[in-house]
Amino acid sequence: MSDTISSFPNIVDAGDCGMMVLFGDQLSDAINNAAHAFDQALQQQGWRGVEELIPSIRGVLVRFDPVRLSRHQLRSNIEDLLAQRDWLTAPANPERKLWRLPAHYGEESGPDIESVAATMNLSVEEVVRQHSSTRTRVLMLGFTPGCAYLGSLPKIWDLPRLDYVKAEVPPGSLSVAVSQTVLFAISAPTGWQTIARTPFLSFSRNEAPYFHLSPGDEIVFEPIDNKEFETLYWESCQGKRIVAPEDAE
Repeated sequence: MSDTISSFPNIVDAGDCGMMVLFGDQLSDAINNAAHAFDQALQQQGWRGVEELIPSIRGVLVRFDPVRLSRHQLRSNIEDLLAQRDWLTAPANPERKLWRLPAHYGEESGPDIESVAATMNLSVEEVVRQHSSTRTRVLMLGFTPGCAYLGSLPKIWDLPRLDYVKAEVPPGSLSVAVSQTVLFAISAPTGWQTIARTPFLSFSRNEAPYFHLSPGDEIVFEPIDNKEFETLYWESCQGKRIVAPEDAE
């Protein structure tokens, strides 16, 4: 995307069959709320030729069939929809859920927690306390199936990425950088530092709903020990739902 973004919201061409609607150039609740609200509004339009909608941290990718829907017509449709309200005043997703997810910090589940604590000049115990007491939201899903980007953590958590990529972290890993947490639903490579692991599996290959978390959902982590993690992870792998969501307030 080479367009120069001078104002928001802005529509940016994304290849020969995509348009990105952007609401800002930074991580903020207002921009993320706008992205979620506009995604929901787009879903309700039912425009012929629109094949997929992908909400992101600060916008929505609209993937379309240029044979069935011209780029000019899609842009006109999007501009009309954008003009209907001030999207940056949209509230948090009214359908969001609150998930209280168990998490085992440190040891094999969080091999980088001591490095993170040293970088932040905090004790490991304080790192666990801060991370588990901060209520974050699902900013977006992406990278791998069910992978959730959670934010925002306090400014002290604006940690750098690693200068190398780990070949793989296991499902449920909680890795941190740039004031965010990534919850990996499946094994995946990462350049972020892993401090914990949840036994909650947010992606199901064989049974609907395939994705348990949705953009806008809120997350609180509750520390558990390794024994409880092993028990809950085994139950998750057997298909048992170990966590039930609540209505967010």
